[in-house]
Amino acid sequence: METTELVMLYDYYGDLLTERQKECFELRYYQDLSLGEIGQELGISRQGVHDNLCRTEQLLVNMETKTGCVRRDLQCRKAMEMVQKIADSLSQHKDIQVTKQAKCIMDAIAAIEE
Repeated sequence: METTELVMLYDYYGDLLTERQKECFELRYYQDLSLGEIGQELGISRQGVHDNLCRTEQLLVNMETKTGCVRRDLQCRKAMEMVQKIADSLSQHKDIQVTKQAKCIMDAIAAIEE
């Protein structure tokens, strides 16, 4: 799995991990430390770091497989972008009622994004 995907999963499910799992993950993916550097930082072996990261990554993937929260969020964001583009287009319409409705849609999207 790519780093960006793992980081996204961590953003969603990180609070469900142990403190040690969070610490290892953040040192690896946010501070870009090597396994050896993380091991020195945490006082554990390089292999211990590797094992911890493998378990943590698998937990994150399993959580997404079971809940699908990230997948659904990405789908919603994509749909919102499409609705925003359509509303932007309709806001230029000659009919004042259409432009008012487009404004309502854009306001609703802005409220959701807040």
